[in-house]
Amino acid sequence: MILDEIIRQTEEDLNRRKKEFPIEWLGRTLSYNNFAPRDVKPHLRSTKENPYRIIAEVKKASPSKGVIREDFDPILIAQSYNNGGADALSVLTEPHFFKGNLEYLAQIRRYVPIPLLRKDFTVDEYQVLEAYVYGADFILLIAKALSKKKLSDLLSFAMELGMEVLVEVHDKADLLKAVSSGSNIIGINHRNLETFEMDMSLSQKLLPLIPKGKIIVAESGLSDKETIVNLSSIGVDAFLIGEYFMRQNDIESSVREFKRV
Repeated sequence: MILDEIIRQTEEDLNRRKKEFPIEWLGRTLSYNNFAPRDVKPHLRSTKENPYRIIAEVKKASPSKGVIREDFDPILIAQSYNNGGADALSVLTEPHFFKGNLEYLAQIRRYVPIPLLRKDFTVDEYQVLEAYVYGADFILLIAKALSKKKLSDLLSFAMELGMEVLVEVHDKADLLKAVSSGSNIIGINHRNLETFEMDMSLSQKLLPLIPKGKIIVAESGLSDKETIVNLSSIGVDAFLIGEYFMRQNDIESSVREFKRV
């Protein structure tokens, strides 16, 4: 399973970073952090005036598609997203399978005013601290990659630091973990992490099981207006879109077009 492989690599990298920069050193940098987390919920919850919230993803590659965008400049891409009207940005920081970099987060924070998600395979408090120090406003936690207790502990730690958490689910078991952890923002990923096949009906299956008041984010397979409109009509607030935008020649216009749906 590709998720297991990614987690193994993530833990190897994490152990290396912990030796080079112990968590005590990382913690001391918090007092010098110029990027206090912003409240992301108003940017992600749909309204009558802004029904299609877009989390646009800065993403160079993926395990299933390889390199998606050769002319990859994270700052220019982020600025194009912002100019096009994106409500938040997802920044890939996983270096091996997605060709991301933690530095992209700090660079983009300096030049783009909208909230930032650190999208990575977070399994440890050290990574949560990193996200804070490098300017993230919210982080991704993948329910399938974490035990119920670990998910709850990491979510609580992030919120103690002032960040929000997008908990990603892939099935009913994941959703039950997400709800019990107290997550405010639940992402429904239509991509099966074992087979990489898409199930675009997953949001429809899981939405009735989600308590009222949660912010719902649809992920993966979002490449046309009709899908956005249909998902919005059943209660999805925000749409995390990466690959589609990364393949467009004019990213800014593509985002603007989705916002006009």
